[in-house]
Amino acid sequence: MRVLVTGATGFIGGRLVPALVKAGHDVAVLVRDAERYDAPEGVTVFEGDLLNPGTFEDAFEGVGAAYYLVHSMRSGEDFEERDRLAARGFVRAAEAAGVGRIVYLGGLGEDRDELSEHLRSRREVESILRAGEPELTVLRAAIVVGAGSAGFELVTQIVSNLPVLVTPAWVRTPCQPVAISDAVRYLAAIIDFPETAGETYEIGGPEVLSYQEMMSRTAAAMGRSVTIVPVPVLSPRLSAYWVDLVTDVDRSVAHPLIAGLKNAVVVNDDRIRDIVRFERTSFDEAVRRALAEREESAKGTEGGPKGAEPGAGA
Repeated sequence: MRVLVTGATGFIGGRLVPALVKAGHDVAVLVRDAERYDAPEGVTVFEGDLLNPGTFEDAFEGVGAAYYLVHSMRSGEDFEERDRLAARGFVRAAEAAGVGRIVYLGGLGEDRDELSEHLRSRREVESILRAGEPELTVLRAAIVVGAGSAGFELVTQIVSNLPVLVTPAWVRTPCQPVAISDAVRYLAAIIDFPETAGETYEIGGPEVLSYQEMMSRTAAAMGRSVTIVPVPVLSPRLSAYWVDLVTDVDRSVAHPLIAGLKNAVVVNDDRIRDIVRFERTSFDEAVRRALAEREESAKGTEGGPKGAEPGAGA
């Protein structure tokens, strides 16, 4: 099948493209700067910008399934409007080319919750994609554990920089993280199952953990000891500024993520496990792999840039 991936330079897309090639698909990618993208062998590269109609539509020709892995959090306070416009442009092009299926990775969380700006935008994008003619398959995930994940980078930097953490109460919120390898496996396999068209699935790892547990176990994997003292006086808004002091994660990414940590993000519908069957990666193993890749990437950076730039995916 001819498959198009948008967001191919990002954290998720950079790993999905090789997986789709390995699965035997004819893969095309749409990127904004083709010269900066190191395409795997056999991948067709199109240059264009979803916010600039007329620059990207040819990438959809002959495509059977298209992945939407784009978000604009790094663009600043207007990221919701940019996400809205990009999704609409994507749907129009997919409809015009007769694309049969769109696959979208969104965020876990109950619609009845007070959603953060980040998650609210992800749900709006989901609605825009669903309103189009192609059938939409949605996968929803919480924190994706891997080198380059903004959520995981927050965790590693916090426990690296402070041996004693006086933290907001949200560190006790339950979360079901998923390893990047598992998330990619679900994404790559889902288009092989026609019955998943039009469906929404929740994906997660084998464990439900609090953010406090994730911090403690990540610190242990890094050979560090950390004491975590939750206090009720730090709201998500105030704790976003606290995170600015102890990490160098881009605040345009960190603040929307922190704002959503007050809500539980746990899989309540695991139907996908009956469709895409494999043994899920434990949190500790996912952390071990992420730290190893992070260290290897740092070594490569000493000799020059290495790896995909961060993009879609929490």
